Amino acid sequence: MSDDRQSLADLAALTGQPAPAAAPQAPVTTGAGSDDAAEAYLSGQIAEPAAPTMPLREQKIDKQGRAYATGRRKDAVARVWLKPGSGKITINGRDQDVYFARPTLRLVLNQPFGIVDREGQYDVIATVKGGGLSGQAGAVKHGISQAITRYEPILRAPIKAAGFLTRDSRTVERKKYGKAKARRSFQFSKR
Repeated sequence: MSDDRQSLADLAALTGQPAPAAAPQAPVTTGAGSDDAAEAYLSGQIAEPAAPTMPLREQKIDKQGRAYATGRRKDAVARVWLKPGSGKITINGRDQDVYFARPTLRLVLNQPFGIVDREGQYDVIATVKGGGLSGQAGAVKHGISQAITRYEPILRAPIKAAGFLTRDSRTVERKKYGKAKARRSFQFSKR
């Protein structure tokens, strides 16, 4: 728009006529208003976000005050219940430090809480089946992310922007006949 105004001013200078008044510009919105409101809410600048432009999702909690979600990764499926508490995470009846002994797996579990500044504010109870430890940690992370958005719908925008609500579809490729594995050929013998 500034290029148009500049060219109108140049035209006015050449013809000797006054330049036409520019029309007032409306503020440009990119549709990320909910992101800005969520960021302001998280940083404590506002108590409650203003009425959103699109309808906000409803809070989904059960009679015990918990939010439930299912998370999936590779062959693992996690059922996750989230409720306000001291930050204790229990997986299959065991503490997270016992079940996921590797620090990297525990880091994966706590990523959703770090994104929305909610470390130590929710208790998590999860049951997870199938797959290995890495897949199970990813499934619990996916379930925690989904459960947070069900308990506090305003936090959906930052969690979705981080990519935690999308189910990671990468799985093990199937073995093909005539091959040793999915792509590995048998050892070549010239004779």
